Amino acid sequence: MKSLPVAVCLLLALSLPACQKRAASPGEATYPRDVAGQTTGLGNGDATPVRIDASAVWSGSTDACRQAATPAGSHCVVDAMRSAGATPAAIAAAQRLAAQGESGYVSAWDDQSGVGVATLEFPLRANTNQGTWLVDASGRTIDVDADVLPDSARSQAQARAFFDRHPQAVPFAPAQPAGTAPLPDGGVRLLYAMPLRGCHACADDGTLTLGYDFDAGRRYIGRQVVEVR
Repeated sequence: MKSLPVAVCLLLALSLPACQKRAASPGEATYPRDVAGQTTGLGNGDATPVRIDASAVWSGSTDACRQAATPAGSHCVVDAMRSAGATPAAIAAAQRLAAQGESGYVSAWDDQSGVGVATLEFPLRANTNQGTWLVDASGRTIDVDADVLPDSARSQAQARAFFDRHPQAVPFAPAQPAGTAPLPDGGVRLLYAMPLRGCHACADDGTLTLGYDFDAGRRYIGRQVVEVR
């Protein structure tokens, strides 16, 4: 892809991704990067953003919430955490999930090549009790299970061939870590894989692999479908 003229880049200085040279993808992936990606919104424009880090981890009990009349529609988990003395960061993460209609919390924290990895626990779900947020250097959080296969990716030749053979196949969360790959100029790609199948109990028809890209400063660049097979 040719670089934009210098004059255009100067005019778009406040929109760096439009002028930034696109990093070469490991393995020459054929899918366009989704620059916007999917985020939880935590730390991005909230009136009182709270950074998610290791202090957001909580390991208390939610047993009382399992017995609540309407646990899924309540803030029972948040209330339980507050009563148990959870940290402000832990409560903020649970409140964000509650605002999305989810009862959950951050159960573990890790660092992967300089990117924060928050494991989410959803104790009241019947299935898919875990999830993952990636947290970049600016505190931006990215949900690796959210809208992982956009229509633009489905239309690519490799994906189209797969879905022609398996028209009912869809991604089933949670995504699982599948390694890392270096990007030019010190960046890193975190790889996550998710099964593709026709129903929850069906056998896997294939695998979707996604790459979440971060620059040398570990700021989130965007997401890319690396492979559908």
